[in-house]
Amino acid sequence: MASVRTVLLGCAAIMTGGAQAADLPAKSAASVDYVRICSTYGTGFFYIPGTETCLRVGGRVRAEYLYLEPDNRADNAIGFRARGRVNLDSRTATAYGLLRTYIRMEMTRNTGAYGDASTSPNIAQAYIQFGGLTAGRAVSFFTDPNLPVPNFGDLRFDDPSNAEVNLLAYTFSFGNGFSATLSLEEGRRVNNELDFPLFGVGAPPPVLAPLAYAYGGERMPDVVANIRYTGTWGGAQLSGALHQIRDVAFGLTSEGGVVVPVINPVTGLPYPAYADTDYGFAIAAHAYANLPFLGTGDTGWISATYTDGAVGYINAGQAGSISNAFIGAGPLQMPFADAFVNPITGEFDTNKAYGIAGGINHNWTPTIQTNIFGSWMRFDAPGIAQYAIPTTPATTAAGIAGANTGLVDFNEYRVGANAIWTPVEGFLIGVEALYIRVDPRGRAAIPVTDAAGTPTGAFTATGSEDTWEGRLRIQRDF
Repeated sequence: MASVRTVLLGCAAIMTGGAQAADLPAKSAASVDYVRICSTYGTGFFYIPGTETCLRVGGRVRAEYLYLEPDNRADNAIGFRARGRVNLDSRTATAYGLLRTYIRMEMTRNTGAYGDASTSPNIAQAYIQFGGLTAGRAVSFFTDPNLPVPNFGDLRFDDPSNAEVNLLAYTFSFGNGFSATLSLEEGRRVNNELDFPLFGVGAPPPVLAPLAYAYGGERMPDVVANIRYTGTWGGAQLSGALHQIRDVAFGLTSEGGVVVPVINPVTGLPYPAYADTDYGFAIAAHAYANLPFLGTGDTGWISATYTDGAVGYINAGQAGSISNAFIGAGPLQMPFADAFVNPITGEFDTNKAYGIAGGINHNWTPTIQTNIFGSWMRFDAPGIAQYAIPTTPATTAAGIAGANTGLVDFNEYRVGANAIWTPVEGFLIGVEALYIRVDPRGRAAIPVTDAAGTPTGAFTATGSEDTWEGRLRIQRDF
């Protein structure tokens, strides 16, 4: 009986303990959703938890210091720049091809020779790619984003580091490295509506100068197309662009609140209110190649551009529209525009700009490289705009010292070199010197300034002018 009693008590104890345990709340370990590495698209990508979308987060911090040769005591010779960048790159494989979104946000603080103290936020790039479609803000398809161009200062070609525009494009891939793209892009408009009077002053008959105009509303985007090849040895691209030119009522003016026509000084008849819409174009050839016979990782590149009525496509990759654009060196500043209104016909005459840029990169060691680069550009205004400003300035009817003004043909040369040290991957310290020379065909007038840099109202004649820039850059990409 004692043994039976012991067994019964043990069973009761087990049942009682089990009941008490069952009354306690159950605890289960939380599931852990580990971030998975996505190696499909290169290093740095990971799967967004719970999705099949791969994401890469990156960025850049740049500190740059500029020395710009001053013309007078009023000019800043030293400039400081700080720039921060954040990149977000997401990619998803779909049944229709790759779906990609890319955002590049920048914030820049400039002072001194870079311009008045300012902080500028910027959405440099924001686009969607779906199969062959690209929509948003991206590098213009007129340029080749693969060009190995490590210059810090500007050269005269469509530099991919500055050529972001809003666009809608479709790329056809043919295989074996060949592709073609048709792109509708925001217009690159360059004009000088404030700098060309109706005609130059001087003894009669008047010396005619180009008529100023302001761009009218955009009626069609720039149409850009390219054919590109990318191979193991390098790559090449042919590009073309069509650009619309429209004005705003150059033939009308306001006197006492009344709109009146502008009179042609030759015919005595009023100009038409508007010049007929015209079209400019640009074509370019870009190429780059590996140069292993010079050294491991060495490269060379070249870019040749011809524009007629679309000079923005050679303006150092500054893809945005520019009003009152100038190219200069020292005190010499030459007007730069897509077109002007012919003072005899009242219609557009387009300006040409063409040139070539290129460079060579050499790696002395795995961490030290040098780059030599340069560009030559020619601005060529047609017909009546091709004249030089006299050595002795004329005097206007108001008795103010002045000069015959208009477009003057000129050449611009830029030659530079830099040395870059990369002690750690993604981090660099570089120094650069850039020489700039502007050579007008004939003499040009420049304003005379006092010691403080204030214009005195007088002009003097000058030939070629030159200047140089020096930069120190410290940069980290991650």
